[in-house]
Amino acid sequence: MALLGGLLDKFRQGLKRTQDVVLRPLGHLLHLKRLDEGQLQEMEDLLLQADLGVHAVDRLMARLRHELKRSGEVDPKAILREELLKLVQGHEARPFTPSGTQVLLLVGVNGVGKTTTLGKLASRLKGQGGDVLIVAGDTFRAAAIDQLEQWGVRAGVEVVRNQMGGDPAAIAFDGASRARAREIPWVLIDTAGRLHTKDHLMKELDKIRRALQKVIPEAPHRVLLVLDATTGQNGLKQAEIFSQVAGVTDLVLTKLDGSAKGGVVVPILEKLRLPIAFVGVGEGLDDLIPFNAEAFVEGLLDA
Repeated sequence: MALLGGLLDKFRQGLKRTQDVVLRPLGHLLHLKRLDEGQLQEMEDLLLQADLGVHAVDRLMARLRHELKRSGEVDPKAILREELLKLVQGHEARPFTPSGTQVLLLVGVNGVGKTTTLGKLASRLKGQGGDVLIVAGDTFRAAAIDQLEQWGVRAGVEVVRNQMGGDPAAIAFDGASRARAREIPWVLIDTAGRLHTKDHLMKELDKIRRALQKVIPEAPHRVLLVLDATTGQNGLKQAEIFSQVAGVTDLVLTKLDGSAKGGVVVPILEKLRLPIAFVGVGEGLDDLIPFNAEAFVEGLLDA
């Protein structure tokens, strides 16, 4: 546990609502060596309330029942930890290390915290020692442009912007050109969160991608899909659409601290089969943290 250091503390902090509202009532069950069917049903209901998903809960309960039948006694918390780790391990994203100019495209529906995530990510990458350029590519919302400029000031990075209603592909091209000419390691591009139709979304993102590739043929190097943890599994359908049309490489789960259903990480991983790069656990610049399976499970079960 010492290896996880402050990361575990961040997950404990971020998952506190899930612990208090859903998992804390599990406490008396997790320390029992023998559970009757009524207690098993109570545990199953509480796990489902944490939004772990039917498949994961079925798997956990089947393991518990099997162990009870086999030996008559179990360690519920140890089994829960072991099975959750099996479900989420291997889904951490590869490190964010610069190699030339790297272009990161952030996508997701409006309201998920995409612009805030971009500002925090800019601060994090700059803190690792590399210059960052932010591109305000959501030109359909003046508030998004203004918000990014404020984040740019907070993070101490430059923001490339256009007028509201401007061409997102043109501003993406401009940002990539500036970054390459000045050998800036990171370009972070915000995009509009409108989801009128799948075809509309695909065409807009394809146009941005083509504009970027005129400057940097490999761009975008990574496409981060931003999801709001407070929506639970309700947001998965929209996430699937973005995943299908945007060439998503990584997930970012925001507002984990505001959700009583932090277990939604499990069905998201199961459904989308993409690595989670970061999770948001607060409003501060340093509250966007790398996803770590062990820290997540320990934080979730800290009841």
